[in-house]
Amino acid sequence: MKLITSVELSKRTETELRGLFGMVSKALVRTDRETPERRNALASLENISRTLNGMRARPRAAKPGF
Repeated sequence: MKLITSVELSKRTETELRGLFGMVSKALVRTDRETPERRNALASLENISRTLNGMRARPRAAKPGF
């Protein structure tokens, strides 16, 4: 599995990130312990989680007229 970086994730929507988290989670269970694929999957999940948490921490822009 290829490592998914924070730079790649910063361009994605919350919905895309949630879908990607699910896909990487499923791929993780198919990896063997102590392999580069497993380490990349775990690091990718951590990067996705950080990106999602960062989105939640930012205030949302108010819609015009409200």
